[in-house]
Amino acid sequence: MAPSPPRAAGKRATEDRAISPPASKRLKQQSTTTQKAVANFFTPASKKEPEKLTWHVVDQSLLVGRYKTSETSAPSAGMKRRKIAAFDFDSTLITPASGCKFAKDASDWKWWHGSVPGRLRSLYEDGYIVTILSNQSGLNLKEDTKSKSVKSDRKRVSDFKTKVSAVLGQLDLPLTIYAATTQDRFRKPRTGMWNEVCEEYDLRPVPSANEDCVDIENSFFIGDAGGRVSNIGGAESKKTGQSARDFSCSDRNFAANVGIAFKTPEEYFLNAAPAPFEREFDPKSYLQDVHVATPVYSKAHTLELVIFCGSPASGKSTFYWKVLKPLGYERVNQDTLKTRDKCLKQAEEYLKGGISVATDNTNADLETRSYWVKLARSLSAPIRCIWFTAPARLCEHNDAVRALTNSDAGMNPEARTILPKSAFAGFTARFREPKKEEGFEDITKVDFKVCEILSSYIPIFPIIFQSFFFSAMVVVSLILGPWALQGVCSLNYCPIAVYVSL
Repeated sequence: MAPSPPRAAGKRATEDRAISPPASKRLKQQSTTTQKAVANFFTPASKKEPEKLTWHVVDQSLLVGRYKTSETSAPSAGMKRRKIAAFDFDSTLITPASGCKFAKDASDWKWWHGSVPGRLRSLYEDGYIVTILSNQSGLNLKEDTKSKSVKSDRKRVSDFKTKVSAVLGQLDLPLTIYAATTQDRFRKPRTGMWNEVCEEYDLRPVPSANEDCVDIENSFFIGDAGGRVSNIGGAESKKTGQSARDFSCSDRNFAANVGIAFKTPEEYFLNAAPAPFEREFDPKSYLQDVHVATPVYSKAHTLELVIFCGSPASGKSTFYWKVLKPLGYERVNQDTLKTRDKCLKQAEEYLKGGISVATDNTNADLETRSYWVKLARSLSAPIRCIWFTAPARLCEHNDAVRALTNSDAGMNPEARTILPKSAFAGFTARFREPKKEEGFEDITKVDFKVCEILSSYIPIFPIIFQSFFFSAMVVVSLILGPWALQGVCSLNYCPIAVYVSL
């Protein structure tokens, strides 16, 4: 057998290094599995200790984690907890240990302040129900196996649960955390999570003579979204990296909706003086000048075309059903027909058949309105415009009220869902004030004004205000469903409620 050819000097060493580093330099991987975890794995299910933290989901959007200990749930025998101490989670109870704005992973957390665990335990010992109410829009509980993000969605939920488990494990108090993941009734400042807390502890969410109601007067909510505009936490804000302005006022608005006291983490844990705050939108401002008005609008011609101009949720459809439908107008709406061409075709058919038409679309700009002017001229029909002037923030608010109100209440007969902010921003960017020079015979301007409550609601009105102690605020429709106050925008009926938009 022929001898093997000689190997080049140094070649074997080079190849070996390419394959693996010397054994002495290999890093030893330390296992994170504890002896207790190993022992628990081999323990029969019947002998295992029950999990302290259990999870469930409500309506595919609210993630609920309930932490149980061996402690009794009542402050003393025969007494029922009725006072609620509710807290936001991120930037209120915990903050990233890395100092970053957002946590890097599930382990990147520390107590917002060293006094947090002690304060919460004192509250529990004083007979409070201690609970956590958190908006967590980064979590997706509706798994779509066809989605490319399904793995990352699962990881975010898993990381959140891991973090909560660590936090509640250190705290070791019987409490429940609620995490609202979508734009529905659970998301603060809406009161869905509060109602879930009350249901869990078998409490009525409103003050009454019944002993099973929440002690509203002594309950409170602590959160960082307080609408502060400056001086957040003073010197402490420099240590925590807190910004000079709150990103939202949703926590303060949530407390106002529920009717309980509100403080920021700095005020509660550090005894800091309250900082100035402002609300981008306050529905109470629309109650300062209440009007009594009768919707008045009449046909100027036997056959005519009326087009609406206004933001989404400015009250256009309600105006049609309440005012124009009884006058014999047929409605053309792009939400229903999907395209402008179909709307134009449908309107043309109505007009040719001798039926007046109301175009219930936003019609924000001159170009869009010009299609309707052209149609009217081609059929020798007069065209009129009704301009709804409600500002964007009010319309966002109305949109939320509409979407979160049961369709049986009459405020959402078409079962519309919450629109994205881009719908309102897009209208604002495209909007150009309508002018008669565009070809309109006349333009009716409809301003938003709160008017006297509709007669069908009058018997409920005094009870609502006395029961909820909302002072001059209108009661949130999410709580009361069909008993929410409705007002009119001059000629237009529109919904009003307290702090439902974000």
